Amino acid sequence: MKAKISAVTVAVAFSALIAAPAQIICAAPPVLAEESVKTGAVRWQSWDDSVFEKARAEKKFVLLDLEAVWCHWCHVMDKETYSDPQVGKLLNSKFIAVKVDQDSRPDLSHKYEDYGWPATIIFSPDGKEIRKRSGFMAPAKMTALLKGVVANPAAEEGSGKETKYVEQSSLNEELRKELNDKHVKGYDTKYGAWGTYQKFLDWDSVEYSMDLGLKGDKDAEKRARQTLSAQLNLLDPVWGGVYQYSTDGDWEHPHYEKIMQMQGENLRVYSLGSILYGDDTYLKAAKSIANYLHTFLTSPEGAFYTSQDADLIQGQHSDDYFALDDAGRRKRGIPRVDKHIYARENGWAITGMAYLYMATGDETYLNYATTAASWVIANRALSGGGFKHDANDTAGPFLGDSLAMGRAFLALYEATADRKWLNRAEESANFIAKHFSNEGTTGGAAKVAAGYLTADPGTSKVARPDPLLEENVMLARFSNLLYRYTGNESYKKMSEQSMRFLATPEIARTKKFLVAGILLADREISNAPLHLTVVGSKADTNAAALFRAALKSPSVYRRVEWYDKNEGNLPNMDVEYPELKKAAAFSCGDGTCSTPAYDAESVMRMVERRRM
Repeated sequence: MKAKISAVTVAVAFSALIAAPAQIICAAPPVLAEESVKTGAVRWQSWDDSVFEKARAEKKFVLLDLEAVWCHWCHVMDKETYSDPQVGKLLNSKFIAVKVDQDSRPDLSHKYEDYGWPATIIFSPDGKEIRKRSGFMAPAKMTALLKGVVANPAAEEGSGKETKYVEQSSLNEELRKELNDKHVKGYDTKYGAWGTYQKFLDWDSVEYSMDLGLKGDKDAEKRARQTLSAQLNLLDPVWGGVYQYSTDGDWEHPHYEKIMQMQGENLRVYSLGSILYGDDTYLKAAKSIANYLHTFLTSPEGAFYTSQDADLIQGQHSDDYFALDDAGRRKRGIPRVDKHIYARENGWAITGMAYLYMATGDETYLNYATTAASWVIANRALSGGGFKHDANDTAGPFLGDSLAMGRAFLALYEATADRKWLNRAEESANFIAKHFSNEGTTGGAAKVAAGYLTADPGTSKVARPDPLLEENVMLARFSNLLYRYTGNESYKKMSEQSMRFLATPEIARTKKFLVAGILLADREISNAPLHLTVVGSKADTNAAALFRAALKSPSVYRRVEWYDKNEGNLPNMDVEYPELKKAAAFSCGDGTCSTPAYDAESVMRMVERRRM
């Protein structure tokens, strides 16, 4: 029977969690639960260039089992399907079987993410996709699939036509309206969030609704707040952290895995929600996620691990386990933690921690963020400003690692006004431009650069890298904001290149209703952010207080800076500020600047006037 959790119950539990003694929140986990699952007699191989050479030589097909180490149904498929004698015999005789942890290979993960985990992809010996299947398959179904491929190896889908990318770097009015209608109609007015079966917080959709709400759209604000409140049901009331999603169209059937992107983005959005709405429940939610990350997913060196499993015993549902209190859980053991330290996952977590610091002013969260950032720089950096995924990548580099870290550096610059982080963000962007550009693609009668590839095409040979929608949304927003901070036109061109990919109708229409990221990117590229600047020495306590107030200004899209004349001009000195006898804050935009604000309350009034 599924455990039922109400938002009120969770909110009350959060209060207890945040106030709990440090020895409970930070206690070291005991020995982890059993980590291995035997997978029968299937002879699994690694995924590399030699796979297809061997397949051609032996006249075999290639089966890729793309799994996640935290995934319940992946464990079940190992235990039941790949341990089945008939499945094993077919795979070993007619196929080369390859098993890959999708977290370890962002190029494969992004390429096949719409199929969920486990994803099963079957290739011909020359590397062409001929079958793709989503989710768990029982032995009989898998046996039928394998026999069908042997009997008829023709591909189920054609290769399709080459995409004709648009040349303009913005949505046309008709497509913008179409996507906005999708966004509104896809909302579940009864339960909150977008979609009617799987319930989770889609951060782009919530953020877009927040932004519309700040502009006066009360329905959009209601969508954002209803979703933030409903999502409290997926926060673990005992340890903190976010369960991945709930099924059955409600919030009462959680899948218990805790993966880093959900943690980092929920941490960021709840922190932002607490700033926008002044709701302490949202701030408690953000703190609970940060405490979970620190307790369970932080290495001794301060970098972040990747995920925590949904199952205590792999392949067995754990509803009864997650209904226990802290002592009850620890008595039975701790679900496995994936202790890989990936640059991309750390970027997600660092960004979330930076936002929580901006919401609270608590140096603890900034220290978590900067410690992890320093570790990634020391252990995952590549020459030229980019980042590798793991300690020893079998492929790559991948766009996701340099992009997530660049975004994290920019968030740290906003939070601290320390220019070393802005420099790091620029280095990441420059690496991306050099290695991942989708050049020379067809756009009408001309060749245009549209989007950025998920992997470097010069080093990724097994799976052709493609531009992916979610990555290009993040890149368009990151490079546009970097342009606003630096004034460097090359970053503006990067955002426009990503937007040409996103504005192509057949790309923009890929998603059924989760289209808000495209709308956000389009909206930001077309408009200047709210621009707040504190003018005064960084040694001045009044200037520091003004900067903290600016960081708490209720805005989704903003540029916050601290102009200390002792450091020289700001990187983008597009405003001339007056000489004043004491620290002041200004809001500038549309060719005008506000009168100076000398205290925190005045900063908030200034922001409110600018928004109207």
